[in-house]
Amino acid sequence: MATPTSKKTENSSPATVRYFMRLAYRGENFHGWQRQPGAVSVQEVLEEALARVFRLPALPVTGAGRTDAGVNASCMIAHFDLPEDRVIDPASEPRLLHSVNCMLAPDIVVYGFRRVRPDAHARFDAVSRTYHYHVHTRRTPFPRELSWLAPPGLDFEAMNRAAGILTEISDFTSFSKLHTDTKTNICRVTHARWQQTGPYTWVFEITADRFLRNMVRAVVGTLVDVGRGKLTLSQFRDIIDRKDRCAAGTSMPGGPLFLHDIKYPY
Repeated sequence: MATPTSKKTENSSPATVRYFMRLAYRGENFHGWQRQPGAVSVQEVLEEALARVFRLPALPVTGAGRTDAGVNASCMIAHFDLPEDRVIDPASEPRLLHSVNCMLAPDIVVYGFRRVRPDAHARFDAVSRTYHYHVHTRRTPFPRELSWLAPPGLDFEAMNRAAGILTEISDFTSFSKLHTDTKTNICRVTHARWQQTGPYTWVFEITADRFLRNMVRAVVGTLVDVGRGKLTLSQFRDIIDRKDRCAAGTSMPGGPLFLHDIKYPY
C-alpha cells in the first residue's frame, strides 16, 4: 500500500482536473490490467484510446486494482487527469463516451466519467473490492470460459463452512502468488460465501479491503478441495496457518473470475 504522500502526488497536477471512470472488460485477450512490456494489457489499450480522443500525447490511467491475465471486470474504476482546457462538458459526455468506445475493442466498454477532487485516488481510496467466481454443475454449450464446470457431487455446504474461516483470519500468505513485490500479505475479508444462482449455477462472492495476486483463484481452488472431500475443515485451517502457497490448492482458471464491485467512502 502506498503512503499518504504518494497518494497525493501520483498523476496529480495543479493544472489538471481529475476524473473517475467506470468501465468493464473481458480479460481473455489481455495479460491483465497493468501495462507491461511485450504484452497487451487493458491499461495500455485504454490509455491509447483516451489519448487519441482527448488529443493528448499521453494520458496515464490508474486502476482500482490489477487483475491478472484472463480475469474479467464487470466493474472497474480508474482515474485520469485532464488539462483544465479539456474539462468534460456534461452535455457532450454521451458523444465523448461513444468516441472512446469506438476506439476500443468490444472487450472493453467505458460507461461514464465523474469529476472528483484533485487528490481522489481510484486505488488507494477504495475501502473494499468484491470478486465473483462463477461455477456450473451441468455441461452447457454456452460460453464455458466464463464459468467453471464443477465435478459431480461437490459439497457446497462444506465449502461455505470453510469460506467462513476466511473472515476470521488476516494473513493470506498461503493464497498469494509467490515472489511478488507485495510488502504485506495482510487482508481483511468481510464476506466470503457460495451462493446458488440457478438450478445448476453457483457464484463464490468474496469481499475484502485488498487482494493479493492470484488470491481469489487460490482460495477457490482450496475450497474446491474441501468440497471434493480432499480436505477437512481442520486441514483447511492448517493450510492457512502454514503460510505456504505450496500447501494450498491449485490456482483456478481466470476466465470465470470477475471483479464485481468497488466501494469508496465518498
